[in-house]
Amino acid sequence: MSARQKAVEESGGNGFMAVAATHAALLMAQGAGRLVRASGDRGVVAVLDQRLATARYGSYLKASLPDFWYTTDRNQVRKSLTAIDAAAKAQQTAE
Repeated sequence: MSARQKAVEESGGNGFMAVAATHAALLMAQGAGRLVRASGDRGVVAVLDQRLATARYGSYLKASLPDFWYTTDRNQVRKSLTAIDAAAKAQQTAE
């Protein structure tokens, strides 16, 4: 446990949520922001850690991300990646 987490807990707060989960949410939001910078950008943010769906703090982390659709369906992910790839190839051909 970090000193910051300990200090929050000693003052009656939840050190994990105030420090670790907040830091994780920031990193996730920054990562998604680097992928999608403009309205025409497309991409996939894959979070392969089950805790996003199962842990109490998962909804907190999801809320830190930009609007997105959520799926656990691998076929849907593959279809989306194929569509993104086709759109990128079409754009390159047009340029």
